Amino acid sequence: MLQSKIYYDVQRLFSEKECLVYSNRFDEYIAITNGLSVSDHIAIHNQLTVLYTEFKLSMTIGRGETSFEANISAHKSRQSKEALNSATSIFGPPPNNSSPEFSTNNSSPEFSTSKSYHNASDLTGLNGDFAQIMHIDVNDSRKIGFSLTPYEVTSLMAKVYSLLSEEFLKKKCMAFYIGGDNFMVISNDLSEEDAKKIISRVGSAAGVKLNCGIGVGNSGRKAADNATKALDTIRDLREKGRLESVYKI
Repeated sequence: MLQSKIYYDVQRLFSEKECLVYSNRFDEYIAITNGLSVSDHIAIHNQLTVLYTEFKLSMTIGRGETSFEANISAHKSRQSKEALNSATSIFGPPPNNSSPEFSTNNSSPEFSTSKSYHNASDLTGLNGDFAQIMHIDVNDSRKIGFSLTPYEVTSLMAKVYSLLSEEFLKKKCMAFYIGGDNFMVISNDLSEEDAKKIISRVGSAAGVKLNCGIGVGNSGRKAADNATKALDTIRDLREKGRLESVYKI
């Protein structure tokens, strides 16, 4: 229950800033934090440390043209204990002086590092700052439940997730399972054509048909909202007799 509560609070605080958080494993979370300053990250970290005084929470900020590059940036900074400034133990690469959104605040309170690791991944790219997210689901998944037991359905979703993660990682994209028959992929710079090829390969390997809505926005939250709208559009078009496996907004 405690891990679920921590995830809820991390998601809530970042959502208030139009950001999006995914649970990675155990006590580790990955956030899409485009447009947030270092000071914004520090403020969120400060609120979390007040909420969870029994733990020591750490945060690492990474930047890159793709989500995986940002993930590597954050990982290297965390391993090398590369603090953003002397006033805080929030880790990350040195700020780009030409980018005000990464300015530091030397008067920020000090935080301690520990095993509780929160990785905030910043993505930069088109027009300086954007996110592209895919929302993928299984076509007519309810029908699968007619022939498979609930456990078998769960096993099938695990297989689909494993295949999606493997395929998208080759393109330096990061995939996450978000429950039910739903998956999301942080996919900056990946083309619609590449997306079609990947979901076709994965669908064939898993024995299912996949739909993929692609959303673009200046924040993780906006991109995810657009991706879900794109997925809804695929369903609407299907009802009108037009079959599309990938749609972008």
